[in-house]
Amino acid sequence: MSGHDISPDQQIDSNLFITVSGPPGSGVTTLCEGLAEAMDCGFISGGEVFRELADERDMSLSQFIAKASENEDIDRAVDRRLRTIAEKWGAANKAFVLESRLAGWLAGNRADLRFWLDAPEEIRVDRTADREEIGAEMRVRDVIDVKRYESYYGIDLSDRSIYDLCINTARWTPENTLDLALTAIDSYDSETDEGSFPTADLDI
Repeated sequence: MSGHDISPDQQIDSNLFITVSGPPGSGVTTLCEGLAEAMDCGFISGGEVFRELADERDMSLSQFIAKASENEDIDRAVDRRLRTIAEKWGAANKAFVLESRLAGWLAGNRADLRFWLDAPEEIRVDRTADREEIGAEMRVRDVIDVKRYESYYGIDLSDRSIYDLCINTARWTPENTLDLALTAIDSYDSETDEGSFPTADLDI
């Protein structure tokens, strides 16, 4: 759950395919849970897919993470699975939420709306204090992710042009962040939409 009950006025009737991306501690999971509840739809996260692939290989999560750090095939397998999900829901004409750091790029033009969440580093470190990773590890992870995606796919993670809405979640509560996203979704009109930034399919 998103940590609070969805009020009736937050429930929206939508058939949009939404992607949500952002670094650890930015609030992506909380927003996705809130969107899924308000839109009465499912959502899948990159972390969930990562765990599924670990189970399929009969590996613990820690073993799979270690393997991924040694071999780019693991990352690419996760990304291929996420793109397959994006292809399915992009053609389904039903509401769905897909979350991962690369979700917006992987879904590309199949997504109806793409959101990016972020917050200052010290805020994100504080929010993830109860997780296994600590501040220094998070900073290293951020740098590694940027280099990895640029190396794999030529993606510049600092390029926010593909996103329809970027939110600094340190400026609003989770409830307010959800309201911002729902307002964007509810007011979206495909007939007046002049087009998203085109995104080429990644060579995974």
